[in-house]
Amino acid sequence: MTSPSKAPALAPEILKTWLQEHQNLMVIDVRSAAEFDSLHIRGSYNVPLPLLSEHTDELAARLSSRVILVCQSGVRAEQARQRMASVGLDSAHVLTGGVPAFAAAGGDVVKGKDRWDLERQVRLAAGSLVILGLAGGRLLSPKVRMLSGAIGAGLTFSATTNTCAMGKALAAMPWNKAAEEPSRESAILRLPVQQPHEDAAA
Repeated sequence: MTSPSKAPALAPEILKTWLQEHQNLMVIDVRSAAEFDSLHIRGSYNVPLPLLSEHTDELAARLSSRVILVCQSGVRAEQARQRMASVGLDSAHVLTGGVPAFAAAGGDVVKGKDRWDLERQVRLAAGSLVILGLAGGRLLSPKVRMLSGAIGAGLTFSATTNTCAMGKALAAMPWNKAAEEPSRESAILRLPVQQPHEDAAA
């Protein structure tokens, strides 16, 4: 079985132009609700990746080919694209550089409370655990160094499989929760149903 072909990555400047021209687009932000509250593209819809993965068929049924998937850097958006492609929606675009790149390009964004994005939290947690393992191995017991090895193995597995167990764990922490978390009813069933439209990249 071959993997779905990858849709062209979309530069922030192109998305900015499309939105200014009021083209028939649906921008889906797959970050956590807290990250979305902190900074998001005006007019985008928040459907966190775990929710999208759980209800891919329902979401795809409401969308046409004019879908832009965004996250913090592009990694989670690409995972979402692969999920969507698996149910037949294989023309969704992934925004290069994520929401920060769109903001840097002068795109229209909505800013809220400053928060560390999930990917930055993962780097901090992984780095801290490696330091803890090395220090503990020197001061307490050499066996503590296994913690550093486990983190290294976990990061390697994360890179090769394009998944992140630590990110999922951190996403469940209280400081990464919004006042109102998206649900199937609020994030998917309330999406406007798009009409079929020729892809702008065609």
